Amino acid sequence: MRIAIYHRKLEEAAQKQLENLMTILRNNHIDAYEIDPLSPENLDADMLFSIGGDGTLLSSVHLIGDSGIPVIGINYGHLGFLTTVGQDDSPETFVHDLLAGNYTIEERTMLHISSPQLSGLQHTALNEVYLRRESADLLRVSLYVDDEFVATYEGDGVLVATPTGSTAYNLSCGGPILTPNSGCFVVTPIGAHNLTLRPMIVPDSAKIRLEPHYCRGIYTLGIDSTSQPLRESALISLFRESHTVRLVRMHNQSFFTAIHEKLAWGTELR
Repeated sequence: MRIAIYHRKLEEAAQKQLENLMTILRNNHIDAYEIDPLSPENLDADMLFSIGGDGTLLSSVHLIGDSGIPVIGINYGHLGFLTTVGQDDSPETFVHDLLAGNYTIEERTMLHISSPQLSGLQHTALNEVYLRRESADLLRVSLYVDDEFVATYEGDGVLVATPTGSTAYNLSCGGPILTPNSGCFVVTPIGAHNLTLRPMIVPDSAKIRLEPHYCRGIYTLGIDSTSQPLRESALISLFRESHTVRLVRMHNQSFFTAIHEKLAWGTELR
């Protein structure tokens, strides 16, 4: 087995944890190497370890592209909702379970973004795409689904989230949580001026178009953890990406256990 390891700058304690993990991998005859994020075309591995929090995992997903390499998130960050191994988990047990095949792989849907305004940003999103104002002026964004006009959102902005991203920015904006296999996207207003506008779920087979109207200030196009400022109107087309992201869950975890543990949902009554 060959493991590629991706991480950003680590604090001293996290660096020591990584060194310990590398030693355990070598002792189990696993070929592990740290990848250069500037040369992802050299990525050659059976799995990729993302060392850090959710932001690091999002970056690693864009490095692997459509290669189909499964990603294991190891949380050296904070919340780590997408990660499957925590700082308190035994690395020896984790490696043993990995070699024994005690894990499952979840196929996660992505969004493909098409716009003349991308200017170097990635064209895929695992979490969400959003348009958000950065000035005092309200941002007006018209939404079309399969070329049919739905509504014009007036307020701080609007976001389109995948099931994976439904527990991120979407959740903080009052949007619903979607299970990974739900087969849909959610469109959620950000600080809507019209209180009758509510989050809307659409099938992931739909084509979504966002048309921001001219505003006098700067607004932001965000794709996962990257963003760029815009000053003029743009047309943002969104549809389901042809490939998925393969996230690894260890044998004792699931989407719902992550909600219980990391979002502090209540315990089951018996």
